[in-house]
Order: sequence, then C-alpha cells, then structure tokens
Amino acid sequence: MSTPVRVLVADDQALIRTGFATIIDAQPDLEVVGECGDGRAAVDLARRLVPDMVVMDVRMPVLDGIEATRLLAGAGVADPVKVLVVTTFNLDEYVYEALRAGASGFLLKDAPPAQLLHGIRTVAAGAALLAPEVTRQLVGRYAARIRPAESTPADNALTPREMEVLRLIADGLSNSEIAATLVLSQETVKTYVSRILTKLDLRDRVQAVVYAYRRGLVT
Repeated sequence: MSTPVRVLVADDQALIRTGFATIIDAQPDLEVVGECGDGRAAVDLARRLVPDMVVMDVRMPVLDGIEATRLLAGAGVADPVKVLVVTTFNLDEYVYEALRAGASGFLLKDAPPAQLLHGIRTVAAGAALLAPEVTRQLVGRYAARIRPAESTPADNALTPREMEVLRLIADGLSNSEIAATLVLSQETVKTYVSRILTKLDLRDRVQAVVYAYRRGLVT
C-alpha cells in the first residue's frame, strides 16, 4: 500500500479546519499531519513537518494565506510545498495573487467533500486544480490589473504552435477543447503543454495562465 499523502490544514475558522481534517483523515490515502489557524503557523509547521501539501485559507491573522503561500511555494523557494488555496471566491479579491504566489490551485469553501478530496489528490499528484470555466472567470476578473512584463529569451523558445497552445491554455481551454480547436489529438496537446511548461520553467497550467497574461500574450 502506498504511503498516504501528508496534508497540513491552515484555516482560522476552527469549525472549517476541523471539518476539513475529519474529511481528509477518513480517507485511506490521505493523512492530516497538522492543523493551524494563521499563516505564520502554517509556514512554521510546513517547514517542520514537511507535508506533501497544504490546504490554505486566504484570510488569516498574523500572516495571510497569500504571503504564507509565497514563503512556501513562491519563486526562489528551494523546496516548494504544494498549496491548495480554499477561499470564498465571490468575496475574496486575493485569489489571483495567491496563484501568482505559487498556489497550485483553489477551491471554494462551500465545495462538497468529494471535490475537496479530488482537489487534494490532484494537487498532490503535481497537477493544477483550475477548471477551465474558473480560469476564464478568474483571469477575466483580474486581467486588467496585470501589467505585462518585459519579454524574455524564454518567450522566443516557443514555436508558433506552442505559442498558440499557450494562448488557448490562458483562455481557459482544457486539453480536449484545445485538441478540438486545433484539430489535434489530446496526446499531442499534452505533449505541447509539457514542452511549454519545460521551456518556460513553469510548474503547472496555473503558472502558464499567469505567465501568458504577464507577457501580454492574451488580453
């Protein structure tokens, strides 16, 4: 039997934190190794316990979830921890910043237990949890705030086809939708996505979306 995914739960609301922990611990392939109620404690516990991933609230005292995520998974972190942000999207204006800080995805706090568990397993496996329709809503909401960065040599490393795929990823299309749009097989699209992430030194599709908007490749 494989080793359970070790999860740290950080949320300042004890009821939610306990609820998440109970749901997670009931799964044979998941294990809660720690709980805390503020961002600073989340950073300290993560560095001490070295969990496979952190389920992170955004609005917390002492240090908010964005800064905690940046310290655990941001650019330059030697051994980044996977972070799944759990937030109230319609009220929280910091989701985009959390993704830029290094989070691998996010869920709504009122998501059903099955969706939470799916999200944890998805992020723990190294994939991004950002549904296409949510990508469109999220980026559409915050695109106006994103200042395009200067181009880099990495931009020129992409072939025209890879650039086309990157734009479609940023537009929120799934692999199957990209395949249908470009008349390619899904396996070919997966190959393109993998090449894009490798060439641009990006961790996942979430970072690819942010990269594309930062570079002004989509508007």
